[in-house]
Amino acid sequence: MFSFEVVPGKVVKDILDTSMPDVVNVVEDAYLRHDDGRTINPDSYFLRFPEKPDARIIALPAFADLTSGQVAGIKWISSFPANVRQDVPRASAVLILNDYDTGYPRAMLEAASISAARTAASAAVAARALAKHVPGNGEVAIVGAGVIARTIVRYLAAVGYRIDRLSVFDLHAGSADHLVALAKDELGVAAVRVASVDEALDAQTVVTATTAATPHISRPVAPGQVVLNISLRDFAASVVLGAQNYFDDVEHCMKANTSPHLAEQETGNRDFVTGTIADVVRGRALPDPARGVLVSPFGLGVLDLAVGQHVLLAARTQGLAIDVPDFFGETRRW
Repeated sequence: MFSFEVVPGKVVKDILDTSMPDVVNVVEDAYLRHDDGRTINPDSYFLRFPEKPDARIIALPAFADLTSGQVAGIKWISSFPANVRQDVPRASAVLILNDYDTGYPRAMLEAASISAARTAASAAVAARALAKHVPGNGEVAIVGAGVIARTIVRYLAAVGYRIDRLSVFDLHAGSADHLVALAKDELGVAAVRVASVDEALDAQTVVTATTAATPHISRPVAPGQVVLNISLRDFAASVVLGAQNYFDDVEHCMKANTSPHLAEQETGNRDFVTGTIADVVRGRALPDPARGVLVSPFGLGVLDLAVGQHVLLAARTQGLAIDVPDFFGETRRW
């Protein structure tokens, strides 16, 4: 009951890098359990700073009844975009996992990699399911070339999503060049940096992974095009209203002036909602190939728990979870 373990970032990253197909399946299972009502996923809580309006630290509490057991926990993740000017990752995070029987925290994991993996796996789950109905033609583009973008490219490749040519756009040309090099050297994919967002939007499959605070894309999603909208606010409300829309969780996505939230505010309804990722996986609310598809998986705390539990169990099996003796100061009431 009173054991407490720590899993460092290098161990977390190594486990995730060597088990990407498993992580995708873990995330898909978590989506289905969420769809079945076997999770609790409260609103995220934002800590903001008046002198740093673009920075925030977010708390994502959750509970999930997983195959490996019932687990509660919380991810505490910061997003400080100014970090990239010093070549430091924008996001950093920890994940606390709690024992469901006693409530005692039982493990802490470095979670920046977990957060990136669950986000990328969400995109991969959606892309894999949609490809059965709207097949990709091999032309893929990424808008935004940070840690999340590179992780998504790896996960799309891991599920066998067709990528014949990758176009990359980022306001920071050096970041785009790094992602192009990774796609070529690691994945063997033909890749090129493009000069504009509009050029990237010519691809049949588009992934947006930026930190834009307000919409900057008004071009409609084309018939037969699939857009994985990982960013919160890239798209104008008109783009959302003109597409078939899938979400990881509808209520969760309609907050904080995200692109779908702006569409809801403009229309006063949610008639533009087509379904959820679970709907596609389970064969409900399937897309019309003659229309454009916009998928908005903005991330659920239950996914972090599922991936974190996967990592913790693997770390234990490999003898890499670090036990912290006497972490709890008192273990008896009297």
